[in-house]
Amino acid sequence: MSRVAVNERVLRWALERSGLTLHALERKFPKIRQWETGTSQPTLRQLESLAKATLTPLGFFFLSAPPEERLPIPHFRTLDGGSPGRPSPDLLDTVQTMQRRQAWMREFLIEQGQEPLQFVQTARVAEDPQSISERVRRVLGLDQEWAAQQSTWTEALRVLRNAMEESGILVVANGIVGNNTHRKLDPNEFRGFVLADQYAPLVFVNGSDGKAAQMFTLAHEVAHVWFGSSAAFDLRELQPANDRMEQACNKVAAEFLIPEVALRQFWPSVRQAPEPFQDIARYFKVSVLVAARRVLDLGLIQRSAFLDFYRAYQEDERRVAAQRPEGGDFYASQNLRIGRRFSNAVVRAAREGKLLYSEAYQLPVFTEKRSIATQPRSASVTALPSAPAYILDANVFIEAARRYYAFDLAPRF
Repeated sequence: MSRVAVNERVLRWALERSGLTLHALERKFPKIRQWETGTSQPTLRQLESLAKATLTPLGFFFLSAPPEERLPIPHFRTLDGGSPGRPSPDLLDTVQTMQRRQAWMREFLIEQGQEPLQFVQTARVAEDPQSISERVRRVLGLDQEWAAQQSTWTEALRVLRNAMEESGILVVANGIVGNNTHRKLDPNEFRGFVLADQYAPLVFVNGSDGKAAQMFTLAHEVAHVWFGSSAAFDLRELQPANDRMEQACNKVAAEFLIPEVALRQFWPSVRQAPEPFQDIARYFKVSVLVAARRVLDLGLIQRSAFLDFYRAYQEDERRVAAQRPEGGDFYASQNLRIGRRFSNAVVRAAREGKLLYSEAYQLPVFTEKRSIATQPRSASVTALPSAPAYILDANVFIEAARRYYAFDLAPRF
């Protein structure tokens, strides 16, 4: 049986990149230590299995030295001021998939004769956050009380997502890589990212995060669109990285979700309450941490009071996380993983003959029982239906692309 000579440094790089240990891999690959030292070599079939287990493109194992992988956008981390180190395969794959989706959407919109979105890159870092947030609300068709008018966080989140998509922003929320439930996205690495563009700006929210925390992430991403800045970020403890743009986005997000004037009016009614931050969070439909941080930033409480709250909050979060059940409604999740605006554009392009059905089926979206051919002809990009149209589960295409990536035998999409 033929063996494949793999460079030892490349093998060690793949193991480190995956986050797996030799001990964890030895059960499936008993000779992994011998491969690492070069005293033995894997067969091609074993190498294919190892590539799948470590989430490494197969072709990388044929390189003479480890490749240097970089995110195509800045990655800001709160604690180390923008020095995130090596991005995980999960983050890389997710960003690259969204870039391909955005590129297709941009080309489609230009072909349709759509003008560039007027609000992208219209804000400046030195501007007053209140002025920017007012412009954001005006474009999205929301008033200062929009969140308070919703009954739940989930409903408020839905309203904000819909408003963003109606304005021309692609919105995606997913807690896993594609549809792979074994590849959960880590909020500690990133809460979201933005791909700024004049025609098809795209925002991605890490769905593994809590619903109320996702609200702040979306608001932060909206600010990035207005500044015209692409980036990934972790917003650890809801604090921005040591970067002027990130700090400006946080200020705009805070003002957008909890306007200073409204909070100062609301604060006297809850300041003596047993749980004032929870009352603010329920009213403005944000997380308790966002509420507490906003109160601190406006000087309504002392820092010591905030730190006492934060310690209790962390302990409560750890307890809740340990009790949180896994899984969920797959089809409901697909609504967010695809986004209405993108799925409707694919349907429209196929119906109008601008996209072959075979090409549409290769885009990274999912099919419901209905097919493209049965979608209503009135579906358009500007007039969005109440429920998104799904196209095809592309797991088989994604696996082929991952497996044969280095040899270009299957397209990436």
